[in-house]
This record gives sequence, structure tokens and C-alpha cells, in this order.
Amino acid sequence: MLKLCIGFLVMVCALASNAMTLQGQLTQGSLIRGTVEPGTQVWLNEQALKVSDQGYFAFGFERDAKLNHVLRWIKIEGEQQHKSLQLSKRDYAIQRIDGLPPKMVTPPKEVLERIRKDNQQVGAARKLNDDRIDFMQSFIWPAEGPISGVYGSQRVLNGEPKRPHFGVDVAAPVGTPVYSPADGIVTLWVPDMYYSGGTMIIDHGHGISSTFLHLHAGHIKVGDKVKQGQLVAEIGATGRVTGAHLDWRMNWGKTRIDPALLVPERVN
Repeated sequence: MLKLCIGFLVMVCALASNAMTLQGQLTQGSLIRGTVEPGTQVWLNEQALKVSDQGYFAFGFERDAKLNHVLRWIKIEGEQQHKSLQLSKRDYAIQRIDGLPPKMVTPPKEVLERIRKDNQQVGAARKLNDDRIDFMQSFIWPAEGPISGVYGSQRVLNGEPKRPHFGVDVAAPVGTPVYSPADGIVTLWVPDMYYSGGTMIIDHGHGISSTFLHLHAGHIKVGDKVKQGQLVAEIGATGRVTGAHLDWRMNWGKTRIDPALLVPERVN
């Protein structure tokens, strides 16, 4: 039986009768963290999940993920189990803006190569699928400040739908400290990407990573191991922005998840 209950800060889904526990919100954009008996193999739909020696694993759902999924696992002695997962559908804010100059909607051709290289660097940094289980920590907010942007929102500029916003924005002055939301290892630090300006990625293990955009400065370098709460950067106004803020994004591999679902709710 899948029991849903409201716990402290997060919704916990417990499947204890079959020696599996799941923690997280069953909704679009969520990260689900789980525990099974060591040696158990786990699949989400047809995708095999990485399971640590301790029995920890995780998986995530995209912004517009389908609502029906199947979780399947085989214990070390061969016993097989499965469970249907039903996600709740989310509504996202859509903002329509017309009458903008074309250069504000489409980047000029002379920067397309630079954007391509930026994307390649980010993609390479997110390929790490390390055995570390830092993702099992309770995440903390990386910066103080009011929320100025939320996951899933989207703008339609001059009638053209743009990519949804895949992070949560924290508005704060340039120089405001940015702290690591969990333990991890730094896989990217570039101070001047075209769209995102100062860009840093911290990997938390099993393909789960945090990305910080528009940074003013970084205090760590690629390859550094960091602890939760450690100062790693400063908020900035770099890249394509209208004001100083931190754009915090999270990924499970290529799946973009909502960081706000992993931390205490913040009231502006």
C-alpha cells in the first residue's frame, strides 16, 4: 500500500511493506529519493536506476512529465515487486509580451557559436554519474532573498513561446553569498557564459546536480569537494539578466527538476 503523508517540509511516500521507502512529492518536476535493501535492482518504467551499495537511489520527473509511471524492483534473492506511481499535474504561469524588438527575442547570429560551446560545456559537466550519495541529504537554500522567479514558468515573446524557466530565482544584491545546498564536487565554473554569465555546477552524486547562474564571483574551482553550507560563490547580474539574482537549477541527468520541492517553503 502506498501511503501519502505530510511530513516536515516534504511529502513522504512510504512503501515499507515491500522494504522500499520513497521520499518526495509525486508531482511533475519532482526529485524522488528512495531506499531499498542492499543488492536490490530498481527500474523506473524501462530505465534501470543506479542503486548505491547502501541501497539508496533517486529519480526525477520533467516539467511536463506524463502522470502515470511504474516502479519495479527485484530483491537480491529474486523476489520481484512493482508499483504504479500517479503524479499530480502542475499549472505553470505563462506571461505574454508583445511588441519587443527582434533582437530581444532571438540572439544575433554572431553569438550562436558561443552559445553552442557554452551548452557543450554544461552538458559535459552534467554527465558525471558518481557513486557518492550526497543527494540523500536534506537540501538547504543556497542564498537569502525573496523569490523572483519559479520553476516551470514561461514567456511568450511576440507570439513565440520561449523555453520554460527551469530554476528558482532568488533576488539579492550583487555580492550576496551563495552556499552549497548539499555536499558535492564542483564540475563546472565559467565566469562569462552568454546567457547565464557566471555559471557553476556542483554534482551531488548519481547524476544529480545543482547549477548556479548569473554569478558575480566564484570561490571554488573545478574538482573541489564542498560541504553543505560552504561558501561557493556570490550573486551577480551577469549574462542576459535585468537585475541581480541567483538562478538555482537542478538536474537528474538531463531531467530538469524543481529545486524548490527539496527545501523549506519560503514566503516572500
